[in-house]
Amino acid sequence: MAEKNDFFKSDIVKDFTKDIQQYNLGPLWEAIPEVMNKTPKPHAEAYLWSGELMDKKLSEAAEIFTPERGGERRAIYFQNPGLTYRKPWGQVSTTQTLYAAVQLLQPGEQAPSHRHSQSAMRFITKGEGAYTIVQGQRIFMEEGDFLITPKNLWHGHGHEGDKPMVWMDALDIPTIYSLGGTFFEPYEDGLQQPEVPDNFSEIRYRGGMVRPVGDGKYSIAPLANYKWSGTTEAIKGLQEFDPDPYNAFAIEYINPSTGKTANPTMGSRMTHLPAKFHTKAHRHTHSVIYCVHRGSGYTVINGTRFDWKQGDYFVVPNWAWHEHFAEENSYLFSVNDIPIMDRFELEKKEVYEENNGHQKVTGEFNAYR
Repeated sequence: MAEKNDFFKSDIVKDFTKDIQQYNLGPLWEAIPEVMNKTPKPHAEAYLWSGELMDKKLSEAAEIFTPERGGERRAIYFQNPGLTYRKPWGQVSTTQTLYAAVQLLQPGEQAPSHRHSQSAMRFITKGEGAYTIVQGQRIFMEEGDFLITPKNLWHGHGHEGDKPMVWMDALDIPTIYSLGGTFFEPYEDGLQQPEVPDNFSEIRYRGGMVRPVGDGKYSIAPLANYKWSGTTEAIKGLQEFDPDPYNAFAIEYINPSTGKTANPTMGSRMTHLPAKFHTKAHRHTHSVIYCVHRGSGYTVINGTRFDWKQGDYFVVPNWAWHEHFAEENSYLFSVNDIPIMDRFELEKKEVYEENNGHQKVTGEFNAYR
């Protein structure tokens, strides 16, 4: 091996490598150790954005941007610092594959309808009285609700309430962009008008996992809004049993017509961490974006402690050791790219064996406030 390394440092190899690069050719003998790692080495970094910072910047944005002035949405996305080299605009990458943002809609505002080849989901964090209209179905939103907008469906937003409405957006923009499959189309008449009764799918699926007859075939969005009340009821049921050592009490949002993830390219979960519960550390191929909906605590990611509280957002990159601790009863909404990893048969998991499953904390992350 030493002879090989010495050989690759020789002038004849260096000169040839430099020579072929001028013809837009590449030396695999140089590249393969860096691009075909023994284990994943994502460029995305663990990071946390504080709720105070996001509230401040959204408030400032509200003084500058309105839907009527263009830009489609008043949204500020979470740019992962390890992916800023991607062009353009860091490919709006919160993880290697996913985009996440916070969006603000003021009372009386309307965000025009459009459609695109990216799938979207929303988790409502503040306010009431706003609605999204998806393919002619107007869906009113409340705190804790989870909504999906599958790809290529017309969708826009309006606000009939009297307080600002804030939610988290998550889309598969980096994945679709890197695959060269991006399409976007604005709706010619601004905000699409309702074509069915308000909250249509929510009413049809009021029975929860009791499926209406006729919906047995595949449907891209049979249920558009997963209410917070239903989410908490499901978690209460889990609390009759022991918590999972790695995930505590966690549920996954699914498509009730197919039993698969609610969104075909993004997974979504709600995790309940009881007060003083400490999960064991593990890692997996998929990445996760967390929104702290309730409570406070911390997460240790690759030895660094990230303290979080309600309103904060943080990222666990691919193949990063992580564990959670709740100071008080906490709820974490999360988005992951498990469906993407599963499509390519790349999903792997590994548990942390040392110290009874807990990492040694070697540093603390200080978030901007």
